[in-house]
Parts: sequence; C-alpha cells; structure tokens
Amino acid sequence: MTDFKPGDVIEIDVSGRKAHVQLTHLHASYPPVVRAIKGLHEGGAGDAAALAGGATKFVAMIPLQTALERMGASYANLGQAEIPEEHREFPTFRTPIRDKQGNIVYWWFWDGRGLSYDTELDAAASKLPMREVMTGQRLLALLSDA
Repeated sequence: MTDFKPGDVIEIDVSGRKAHVQLTHLHASYPPVVRAIKGLHEGGAGDAAALAGGATKFVAMIPLQTALERMGASYANLGQAEIPEEHREFPTFRTPIRDKQGNIVYWWFWDGRGLSYDTELDAAASKLPMREVMTGQRLLALLSDA
C-alpha cells in the first residue's frame, strides 16, 4: 500500500544530497512503478514540475514508501507533476528465463497486462527495466551513484 499517487515527485536524502523519483504507475498485483530522475542536488524542496522534466536514470518496481521507511531514509513528497510523455504508458519489463545450468534460454516481456517472449535480446529490449521488485537498499545505492 502506498500513499503516493502517479505523478508524485519524491525527494530522498542520499548521502547529504537530494535525489528524486516520480511515481508513474500503480498496478493491482505489483508494487508501484517509479522513474528515478538523473542528478543529485544540494539543498532541498525542489520544484516538482521542474524536476519531473529531468532525464530518467532508471525505471523500477518498488514499494517506495515502505522501502524508504524500512531503510530509515528521509524523504518528502514534493507534490504532483506531469508525467513525461515517454513514461505515460505502463513500461515493459524483461525477465531472463534460465536453464538448469543458469544460461538464459529466452526472455519474457511483461507490459502490465500480459507476457510475450523472445529467444534473443535486441538492443532495444536490453534497455528495458528488469521485472523484479527493487529493495530500498538497492534503490538508495543506484540513486547515490550520480
């Protein structure tokens, strides 16, 4: 459960600086989808609309509020901002399917509604986010890596 809504921009303290994520989608069966906005900033309480216009560093599924609280991370909801055009549709996530030896035999692609698959991962598909639930620890590590 989350108190955040699609469009909310969340400011997160990361090593004395501020990182930002925007919640883009809610799904009935999975955690919220967020996009991390590139860059770390000094000071706080940035403008949600200006921040939301920034480039995307990565997209992930994460129970954001719960993850931040479990990590003891300080955060603030800066409010609603328009979700950039390229992030308005539910993203497609990829999942490797492995054989008993651990080799990838094919890829599943999930768009929030259904699955498709392919035996090859082309350049475009390799940029899709992984279909996994990110931990708070992983989120903070990726956000701190400016």
